[in-house]
Order: sequence, then structure tokens, then C-alpha cells
Amino acid sequence: MNNNITMTLNADELIRSALREDISSEDVSTNAVMPYYQEGTVNLIAKQDGIICGLYVFKRVFEILDENVRVEFYFKDGDKVKNKDLVATVTGDIRVLLSGERTALNYLQRMSGIATYTNEVAQLFKGSKTKLLDTRKTTPNMRIFEKYAVKVGGGHNHRYNLSDGVLLKDNHIGAAGSVKKAVEMAKEYAPFVRKIEVEVETLEMVKEAADAGADIIMLDNMSVDMMKEAIRIINGRAETECSGNVTKENVAKLTDIGVDYISSGALTHSAPILDLSLKNLHAI
Repeated sequence: MNNNITMTLNADELIRSALREDISSEDVSTNAVMPYYQEGTVNLIAKQDGIICGLYVFKRVFEILDENVRVEFYFKDGDKVKNKDLVATVTGDIRVLLSGERTALNYLQRMSGIATYTNEVAQLFKGSKTKLLDTRKTTPNMRIFEKYAVKVGGGHNHRYNLSDGVLLKDNHIGAAGSVKKAVEMAKEYAPFVRKIEVEVETLEMVKEAADAGADIIMLDNMSVDMMKEAIRIINGRAETECSGNVTKENVAKLTDIGVDYISSGALTHSAPILDLSLKNLHAI
């Protein structure tokens, strides 16, 4: 998402949809007070400390409305910003600045909030071999932006979507009849380049998944003692992932267990926004 090609191919359509959601026919408020073209400028201000993320998306919102809008950034994605920092200035048709303001801020605040929260959690992983992963628990039509924000914050992406990898969860196992059968069927169906991950909830399922040749075994909602025993049973036969109600409040005790990955839906579904604002709009 750092390059324009990726953004144009994958994100512009979503940004256009967001703009259509906010401007179904016209921006009545703006057209009432600014009926004609007038060039102006407005400042993007941070209102709290955090990690900035989504600056290019912020810029694209205005560019899609008017390619002549100019945005000057004083930070880049991944930088730390502090309350009252001037992050950027936006210059162009005042009507465009007003009409694009909320959509641009919605993206930037959401993405910066996820990057900030992820960074706080990622700091707890320093010195351990365990990697922090996100999940598919993302806002509909926001996944490309939210998973990018996780990476900017110092986390790693799990599979992007259902076409991206095999993850056999409890209901897949129920449909197949057993862990062993589910793994066998996945091995037969999926391309050999795809790793097969199995979600397990008991030590019996751990043994069955390891014996069946699963590549990754996800230890779901297990106690710390159960996970330690599960790792002993697996004994290096598969990579291990810990999942289930992982937040920054409880992740510290999980990194010492020795799992390869810890996945947290909270990175995307529970991160608060980073407060940012467009202020001081005036004609030039």
C-alpha cells in the first residue's frame, strides 16, 4: 500500500464507495455557503499522541474529488505524532476540502488508531520469538486498510481472506467429521503450496492434528498450562499459534509460552481511533 499502483488497483474503488455513501446527491451545507470556486487551505492537526497511518488514503480522498488538490505531509506512515502536531496541510477548492473532510478523517483516524494499538501490543513481544498476527475480524470493506495499519504498527498479517489459506476451524471439523478427516480432505483438495492450519480446543485434538500432519496448530482459548502441554505434545511437528481473547492486557503472559504466533482480533475490532482534526480552514 506504500505504492500508487497498489492503492489505485485495490483501494480507489472502496474510497469512491465511501464518498458516495457521504455524498449521495450533493453536499448541501457546503454548496449553501460556498457556491463558487475559491482556493483555500486547511491544517491536519493531531489531537493526541500515537502512530500516524493512512496518509496516502487521506490524500486519495481529496484527489478523487479533485485531482488538483495538493497535500503536504510533515510526517510519514509509522511516525509517532504528538498532541497538537501539524501533520499536513491540504490546499485546493474549498468545496472539495469541506466535502472530503469527514471521509478522509474517518480513514486516517481508524487506521492510525489500529497502528497505535498494534504498536502498544507489539512492544510486549520484544525479545521473544513469537510474532503478533491480526485476524479476519475486520470492518467490512475496510480490510485492506486495517491490515495495512497492523503492519505499520509493527504486527504481521495472517491470511488476507478465505482464498488465501486453509484454516480448519471447529465448524469445518464438524462438517468433515473429525480433525483427522478434515486435514486429510484439505491435503487432497488444496494446492500443495498452501499450509494447512487447524484450530483445536482440547489436548486430544492437539494430538490428532499433529498426527494428521497439520502444518500449523492453533491453540484456541486454552489456559496457559494447557498450551504448555500442547506444545510438548506437538514437539516441533507443527508451528503453533495461540488465539482467543488476546488483548494488550493479557498478552505478556502468553509470549513466554514459546508459541510461534499469537493472533489477536482486538488489533482491528477493538482499537480506538486516534483523534485528528482538520482546522483553520481559510481562503487564500
